Amino acid sequence: MGSGIAQVCAQKGHPTVVREINDQALQKGLDRIRGFLSEGVKRGKVTQAQMDQTLANLKGTTSLADLKDCDLVIEAVIENLEEKRKVFAELDKVCGPSTIFASNTSSISITAQAAATKRLDRFIGLHFMNPVPIMKLVEIVRPDGTSAETYATAKAFAESLGKITVTAKDTPGFIVNLLLVPYICEAVRALEQGLATREDIDTAMELGCGMPMGPLKLLDMVGLDTTLYIMDVLKSEFKEPKYDAPQLLRQKVAAGHNGKKAGRGFYEYTK
Repeated sequence: MGSGIAQVCAQKGHPTVVREINDQALQKGLDRIRGFLSEGVKRGKVTQAQMDQTLANLKGTTSLADLKDCDLVIEAVIENLEEKRKVFAELDKVCGPSTIFASNTSSISITAQAAATKRLDRFIGLHFMNPVPIMKLVEIVRPDGTSAETYATAKAFAESLGKITVTAKDTPGFIVNLLLVPYICEAVRALEQGLATREDIDTAMELGCGMPMGPLKLLDMVGLDTTLYIMDVLKSEFKEPKYDAPQLLRQKVAAGHNGKKAGRGFYEYTK
């Protein structure tokens, strides 16, 4: 998600500083961007000049202090509230008072993250869809404390990236995951109960409902561990059975079969 967000920002002409936790992760993310752009050049979707300009707009770092002059900081840390709060608390010390903070979280309270800072009025959710360079939607999550100016700026920024925005209140799951998670839960339960094969479940939804990707393929792409975390957040908040995580999903996460990023989820992936 982080590399995708950095890429679209740089592609649209925004000078972009991307920060990772170490040099290895940073190089991996930058290589992912170069690979995506190179493939675009091969397919005629991107010119070589556009690729070169995008990379020129990107600067990598492992230090949060290097974000001190940014007008907008978009966080894409692992889906863990405490980790996000740590990052934002440190950013609050190094960034100027006018800097807007935005979280790319798919389920965690924006208000709870903002509480780690002294800029509740300049804190907002910008939830990009994955893969970021391809998917058009950005969910804007607007807590009660977010100022009208911050909201307007964040919306204009997302639209400058060529995205279409929708706005949600700061409630667990926002719009997309509130509706998507029960659907994914039912797909896993169907497989768990032997209703059909994984291929037939995915094909049924792709061809029968016009979905671009079946629920189990989608789960592998998003990440089983990330999705399980979202399910547990929604279950904790709403106490409804439709958010109960299937045992099969918990077993796969416990085994480290977290989807495409791990090489194995509901499907197997080779390099």
